[in-house]
Amino acid sequence: MHDVKDLNIHHEILPFFDFTLNSFSRQALGKLVDTPLVNADRIRERQQVLKGFINNAEILKDYTYSRTDFYEVKRFLTENSVNRLSVSDRLRLLISENESMALKARFIQWITLFNKLNSWYISRIRKDVFPEVYRTELNLLQDFLQKFNLPLYDRLILENRFRNRHIAELSEIVTKLQAAGEIVSFYNCLAKFEALLSVSQGIVKYGFVFPEISSNELIINELYHPLVNNPVKNNFAGVRNVILLTGPNMSGKSTYLKSIGLCIWLAHIGLAVPAASARIPFFDSILISINHSDDIVNGYSHFMQEVLRVKSVLNEAVNGQKCFAVFDELFKGTNPDDALEISAATIAGLTRLNNSVFIISTHLHLLKKIKENEAGDIHTCHLDCDIDGERPVFSYKLREGWSDLRIGTLLFKQAGVYRLLAATNEPMIS
Repeated sequence: MHDVKDLNIHHEILPFFDFTLNSFSRQALGKLVDTPLVNADRIRERQQVLKGFINNAEILKDYTYSRTDFYEVKRFLTENSVNRLSVSDRLRLLISENESMALKARFIQWITLFNKLNSWYISRIRKDVFPEVYRTELNLLQDFLQKFNLPLYDRLILENRFRNRHIAELSEIVTKLQAAGEIVSFYNCLAKFEALLSVSQGIVKYGFVFPEISSNELIINELYHPLVNNPVKNNFAGVRNVILLTGPNMSGKSTYLKSIGLCIWLAHIGLAVPAASARIPFFDSILISINHSDDIVNGYSHFMQEVLRVKSVLNEAVNGQKCFAVFDELFKGTNPDDALEISAATIAGLTRLNNSVFIISTHLHLLKKIKENEAGDIHTCHLDCDIDGERPVFSYKLREGWSDLRIGTLLFKQAGVYRLLAATNEPMIS
């Protein structure tokens, strides 16, 4: 089970990797970022594929074509009308001059586009820098394009010697490839190629790094959220399987948790992460619960959503799954006494699930007294804040230990609410 909706992958993160040229490749990219890989070996394989694209950056840096040509050629090659052009009777091509010119123009558009794809890019790629499984896909792309003898027909077009008989020859080839399903397979393969190329361009542009996929060690150095301008970079180390994060309001807890969750998810789809370096293990299940609200449609309160999410993770972890879960201000949807009691019980139980990692942010300061904290069975850290006079100064830096700082009263005062409340005691002027 994976639930990472709260990372807002499509809305916030996909734009960092989206340099696609058409909607089909964009769909392939969307599927890529939604689909975690099944084990550590597949993750390493995806990383090597992306590194292969990066190693071919000089060849592929100007990869482009007319979007109009792409859509029209794709429609032309996949529509049924092309089958009618593959008859041996050349008389079918002896149509009106206008129709003949329009038909020839479509073939020229197709040949020109495919020849450019092959001669400028696909055939020039260094395939030896890719893992074997993806070299096979690159060969399929190239083999498909070579079926049409593109250089010959491109030369005929340039020399104005492209005739109806050439259209008939190509039509027969297209009909056979359509019947074998090879045209659909080619476009699926091309969409995946362009999605992976797009991701590699984003990795290079934004300086993300590939994490090492470790056996158990979880360390991320200088992580940050890519949407934050001039971010303060922090480290994360899973020295215990339960980590409690504290800190006052506005200190950056949710952003820090999102940054960690994002690194974990990007690692599991084989992508690079926004950090200086990282060692991340493979998790069977990933759950990110941040900034949840009431679910009006399903009738769940915020508190009940949290309960069900904790239960779902526990079900998997108890049954041997290796889980990674983030809970932002766990059980804040109920009264403080209940929240304290069930939070303490939850933390005690989670510490016994050593195969998984749980990060919990909280404002429940009395959790500091639970025996798991006093015994050092959980790791505590906080995001720093200083008070300058009566003004909170946020550093957004992660520190060890617990934060007891409370700034709610200061923020209330800064907002001028006390002054307005005092004004309500003044007599009204009639």
